[in-house]
Amino acid sequence: MSNTEIPAEPHIVIVGGGAGGLELAVKLGRSLGRKKRARITLVDRSRTHLWKPLLHQVAAGTLDNHADELEYLALARRHGFGFRLGEVVGLDRDAKQLQLAPVRSAEGEELLPASTLSYDTLVLAVGSKSNDFGTPGAREHCILLDSPEAALLFHRRLIDASIRASVTPPRPGEGRLTVAIIGGGATGVELAAELHMTARIMASYGIENVHPERDLKITILDAAPRLLPQLPERVSSAVTRELRKLDIDVHTNEKVVEVTSAGVKMGSGKFIPSSLTVWAAGIKAPDFLTQLGLQTNRANQVLVERNLQSVDDPAIFALGDCAACPIDDSGKGLVPPRAQAAHQQALVLSRSLGRVLAGKPALPFDYRDRGSLVSLGEYSTVGSLMGGIARGSLFIEGLFAKWMYWSLHKQHQVVINGGFRTWLSTWVEAIDRIRNPRIKLH
Repeated sequence: MSNTEIPAEPHIVIVGGGAGGLELAVKLGRSLGRKKRARITLVDRSRTHLWKPLLHQVAAGTLDNHADELEYLALARRHGFGFRLGEVVGLDRDAKQLQLAPVRSAEGEELLPASTLSYDTLVLAVGSKSNDFGTPGAREHCILLDSPEAALLFHRRLIDASIRASVTPPRPGEGRLTVAIIGGGATGVELAAELHMTARIMASYGIENVHPERDLKITILDAAPRLLPQLPERVSSAVTRELRKLDIDVHTNEKVVEVTSAGVKMGSGKFIPSSLTVWAAGIKAPDFLTQLGLQTNRANQVLVERNLQSVDDPAIFALGDCAACPIDDSGKGLVPPRAQAAHQQALVLSRSLGRVLAGKPALPFDYRDRGSLVSLGEYSTVGSLMGGIARGSLFIEGLFAKWMYWSLHKQHQVVINGGFRTWLSTWVEAIDRIRNPRIKLH
């Protein structure tokens, strides 16, 4: 490609500041933005970034979201990319322009009018959201745990329900506070364990009569034959065993057919009473992706080649949960929607886009499954490792597994903030654990 065909400073726009999108923006900012080889702009509807695997801790109150949020504007200035607050509502591929909705304040005041944003290369990294599969009552009576706002809403309702339950006599055979979690994946089981720990801590702070062993009833519901169906059966069995030690009810092979204000109705005829209901079953990419003129699948994911390039437009790429990327050349499977996949894709795409600017083809993406870890709060961590120190699959649990789970978050922080800032923030976290209450009580 000749110099006349490439703009002096081509504009790469990344939509979505989740784990994959933000890591890509940081890497491109350092390698291209600072060197004036390209202009990098990150677009997100939020002003801050929170690592999505932490949402269950925010919901339970064991993590203060403000302590772990990263400001996009500060990151942009530090790493050589630009940030644009906004929500994408349309795409003009011929003109290479994104349409952005007006930005409004919490009070509804318009801060920024509707606008357009031109690009030379577009990367879609908008992640995923909960999929309620059209279940009656799910939207009205469940909290869909797929954003920091939803996690904070759940936490506020949890504190309110706990205060109310402390003076409410329990019904026969039920706890004063009942929580139904629909979905037996990682989010569901991690939230269940974290809530059990939260109730124990709340009792120590004086919210009386809400004890996890007697007054809190947590139930996990899933249509699959076992919890964590995507993970090895040994991991699933170990997690189920730990949850039952905590007196957390587990109902598998149970399809939810309706959610009401009083609880959850199952296809088998069972009814699970619930003070709070969380939907954590299934994911899909955001609906707006189906309206951009790009091919998508049933889960709203953009169809891409193995090099993460859209099958419809060579100027558009997609990564993470919103991309339907073939796992190999056979075409018989897709890269799973997991944080480690988004991290790996961001790394490959950061190199690919530099090659594309130089007129070279984008690199193919080869997914490497590093295993899975499931945190059960302070009680345990269970998982399997693949590759690296493990040949095949290595089952791990206990202290080593806890350390591995903690290190995943630190690896993400190192990519975004660098080693020294991550080291400093780790010390601040340790001090905050001593200074602040163990859970957020408001």
